[in-house]
Amino acid sequence: MLKIENLTAGIEGKTILKGLNLTVNAGEVHAIMGPNGAGKSTLSYVLAGRAGYEVTGGSVSFQGKDLLAMAPHERAAAGVFLGLQYPVEIPGVSNLMFLRTALNAQRTLRGEKEASGAEFMKLAKAAAEALGLPFEMLKRSVNQGFSGGEKKRNEMVQMAVLEPHLCVLDETDSGLDIDALRVVSEGINRMRSQERATLLITHYQRLLDYVVPDFVHVLIDGRIVRTGGAELARELEADGYAGMAEAA
Repeated sequence: MLKIENLTAGIEGKTILKGLNLTVNAGEVHAIMGPNGAGKSTLSYVLAGRAGYEVTGGSVSFQGKDLLAMAPHERAAAGVFLGLQYPVEIPGVSNLMFLRTALNAQRTLRGEKEASGAEFMKLAKAAAEALGLPFEMLKRSVNQGFSGGEKKRNEMVQMAVLEPHLCVLDETDSGLDIDALRVVSEGINRMRSQERATLLITHYQRLLDYVVPDFVHVLIDGRIVRTGGAELARELEADGYAGMAEAA
């Protein structure tokens, strides 16, 4: 589904990713772990097409197509979803309006029929209920006045409604208490399927207690220096990144 080869990228003239290689197949969950400044968030931004990030080498293919040649909205319509570490607030725009507009814009770009009001409301209510987010909150401005946990639950609602093929989740566990972490993790697990892949970016092993990955990758100084199973996350939790940083 996703194939990254020798990817070099950065921002404001600073190279952050330095020849990164990664292959993610449909049905798999991959965790990217690493210290601050290793390039984890940069990887997520490059995949989503965030402005300001420049790719200077390598390639990224998504479902056989050149992802880097697509505009951000085209990537979203193709099925790439980015969950932000710090979800933004959009005053004056209701969650329902925002989400329905996003869903129908993507369907239009794919040549599909737009969701009717009734169909959309059914999808939104089901997603909010599954994630323990009161439906009334979907009538409020996007993330405005939401707690950290509510913002993350709201992102999971968005993901459930949009049904992406590739979920790139940048430190989704950041700022969550144990109850919110459990609920958000259940939302991620609910989305697992043989047609969908997930890329989890995290500092800590605790998220991986709930969302067990197929593969764990250690990202140090812009490169993946080690890959293993879920047990690698526990090793990192015990020993830290110091030894791997020296090896890199």
